[in-house]
Amino acid sequence: MGIGEAFSIGSALAWAGGVIIYKRLGETLAPLQLNLLKNLIVMALIVPTLALMPGFAWPSLPLSAVMLSLVSGAIGIAVADTLYFRALNTLGAARMGVMGNLYSPFVIVLSFLFLSERLTPLQGVGFALVSAGVLLVSRQHAGKVLSAAQLRLGLLYGAGAVLLMAVAVVMVKRVLEGQPLLWIVALRLLGGVLGLGAVFLWRGEPLLPRSSPRIRWRVLFFGAFLGQYVSMVMWLAGYKYTKASIAAILNETASIFIVLLAWLLLHEGMSMRKLLGVACTLSGVACMLTT
Repeated sequence: MGIGEAFSIGSALAWAGGVIIYKRLGETLAPLQLNLLKNLIVMALIVPTLALMPGFAWPSLPLSAVMLSLVSGAIGIAVADTLYFRALNTLGAARMGVMGNLYSPFVIVLSFLFLSERLTPLQGVGFALVSAGVLLVSRQHAGKVLSAAQLRLGLLYGAGAVLLMAVAVVMVKRVLEGQPLLWIVALRLLGGVLGLGAVFLWRGEPLLPRSSPRIRWRVLFFGAFLGQYVSMVMWLAGYKYTKASIAAILNETASIFIVLLAWLLLHEGMSMRKLLGVACTLSGVACMLTT
């Protein structure tokens, strides 16, 4: 296993742990508020991390690298997340779980077109197995009944969100390869926070809820640290040190980790379908790592 593959799987595991924590936080915070608050916390963590680096100094980044990182953050964190939350409110969690499976195909196609990346036959088998496993564990009852117009709008929001997430990471792939990782993480996060701030101003929403139970700051901090800070650094490190298409496929294992952690920590049921999905995904990961 290369370092890039290890970072991609570690990112999926950290994100899965964060999702388990975010389930509790969702009781008191709206999605957009939660998104901005956790990113502000991560920004507060990134600054001292950079200061502790040996020879702390602003690197000689080309203006193009700075702009790409900022735009990538604005697209991937602010715009894509906003569309994602709208799709989530329209379609429900079950349908959005299936929509999320578009992420790795989008990254693979974009990497093929713009990064000249190619999957080997065995990696193609691994991609198919991972996708099948994720579909098995995320398959649920559709939930609320929607009109045709609501369904079309929700699907448009969902597909747009996933596509923009893929665009945001592919556009910064070459920058990641040639520039200091943590500085690119910080710039990308800054672009996302500025974008989210603009969304709040445009919508006229308060940062903190006016009438809701008290915010659990310790839980929010730990969730942001694990599910955003650790996960995001490892996520971008995976794209820095391996092919974008491979990193995207390995990122899909987050769905499997969520199922396993929910079973271990939240005592949710483990069906034969979920076990089969876990087995398919792990087999796919093995194919990706043995090439």
